Amino acid sequence: MTTSETKNPSDSAENKCLSVSIADIMSKEVITVSEDCNVEDVIELFEKHNFHTYPVLSADGGLVGVIDQNIVLEVLMFERIPRIKHTHMAAVRSLGEDAKSIMISHPVTITSDIDLCDAADMMLKHHINHACVIDDGKLVGIVSKRDVINEVYRTRRMG
Repeated sequence: MTTSETKNPSDSAENKCLSVSIADIMSKEVITVSEDCNVEDVIELFEKHNFHTYPVLSADGGLVGVIDQNIVLEVLMFERIPRIKHTHMAAVRSLGEDAKSIMISHPVTITSDIDLCDAADMMLKHHINHACVIDDGKLVGIVSKRDVINEVYRTRRMG
């Protein structure tokens, strides 16, 4: 292989995705719910907006959890879940009256300065479709697996 045939490592898709930070692709306009929000109001958000995950914030604005489509479907359809698959958490959530009682506590979070490759690795490792983006303890955005896929694909096409 001659020198002209060797690929420059900086041209690889991986190197390109290392140069893209989550801040460049995350959604900054995030609809959140407060932890004391009524479950019915939370469910209405899923009907009203086309988002799959809603961050749950405490009274002081800190991220305390997330509510995703799986939780809402579980709450709505609890009676149809086969008894063998009933878990304690599913039972508790089915009786929940506010966002705090049905949310996933301790969601996986990332910071806005991590690169696209690290975000993709984290989503694959934790089997998540969305990650809340936190800077200085405050929610600054949300990034979806679709956002990551689209940007990785875009960087590959540019190469």
